[in-house]
Amino acid sequence: MTAGMRDGTAPPQGAHPRGARDGAEPIQITTAGPPARPLFTVMEATAQAQPNIALVKYWGKREPVSNLPAVGSLSVTLDELWTRTRVRFDETIAADRFELNTRASAETSRVTACLDRLRGLAGTQRRALVSSRNNFPTGAGLASSASGFAALVAAAAQALGLELSGEEISRLARRSSGSAARSVFGGFVELPAADSSTADVAATPLLAASAWPLGVTIAITSTKAKAVGSGEGMQHTAETSAYYDAWVQTAAADLVEARRAVLARDFETLATVSERSCLKMHAAMMAAQPGLVYWNGATVECVHCVRALRESGVPVFFTIDAGPQVKAVSPPEHAATVRKALAAVPGVIDILHSGIGGGVRIIESEPS
Repeated sequence: MTAGMRDGTAPPQGAHPRGARDGAEPIQITTAGPPARPLFTVMEATAQAQPNIALVKYWGKREPVSNLPAVGSLSVTLDELWTRTRVRFDETIAADRFELNTRASAETSRVTACLDRLRGLAGTQRRALVSSRNNFPTGAGLASSASGFAALVAAAAQALGLELSGEEISRLARRSSGSAARSVFGGFVELPAADSSTADVAATPLLAASAWPLGVTIAITSTKAKAVGSGEGMQHTAETSAYYDAWVQTAAADLVEARRAVLARDFETLATVSERSCLKMHAAMMAAQPGLVYWNGATVECVHCVRALRESGVPVFFTIDAGPQVKAVSPPEHAATVRKALAAVPGVIDILHSGIGGGVRIIESEPS
């Protein structure tokens, strides 16, 4: 991993992300930073990242400490939902502070652990103030941790004057949130499973957003934070679910099928494998002891709604992460029909819509 400090010498150039395929767009981020500053000064940067929605699901860790995934996953990065994170390193700050949606948060341990890895690369112990804001419900099954940690790593690297490739940012983001590795890139993104000999993995862009511009309609059925977080839920499922081994053993075939479908722009096949992956993951969760049920009644009714739309000839499929929200994927010309149908489902309190967007990027400042 390449790294450099703002000490008057230019850090070595980070490698470009490897493995981009079939028109996939490279990461759009510049981490070289401005010229060297005095040693004692404020160093800050702001980054924006979008959450991603897994079509082939990630659920389970081969190695929990490093967040090495037990199964491979494939996702789309959204464009209308975002996290903006500002990181300010200052020698006058005695301990890291974390603000989420303008409120001080006590949940600083994962943020500090992430910053410690970057501080280690930069050779500094300087503490930071981290201010993060989401324009969508937080901790409610909409991948806020994915966009949050992707933005945090990018902003902190920029502030510290590190030069990191997209692959390196993805690896670091994954250490804090497995799905954050995918939010580093835009479009369709793949994160491979880690086998017993794998020390580290990073996500790889598979297909650019412009190459297959699908739409994602999101039915919000609750804005409450989920009672069991994804990390805890994964561990509980792995330790107690009778279906967990079958989930892991069948995931690789789903990933292969979905990858081929994406590269061929085969909507029908992608719909089949995505719904299958979603239902298998939730079946494994529900079979845990005690079972994890992230759905509510409106979640189930939205599934029935999507199926009814498809039976009527509308190309659409559903996927659901660890939460009660239903994401319906369709060609953009059918989005209005899907939105209208889901909005009429009892218990749906809001409808969001997004296209497929780009990866993490540095922005000049947090817009008001």
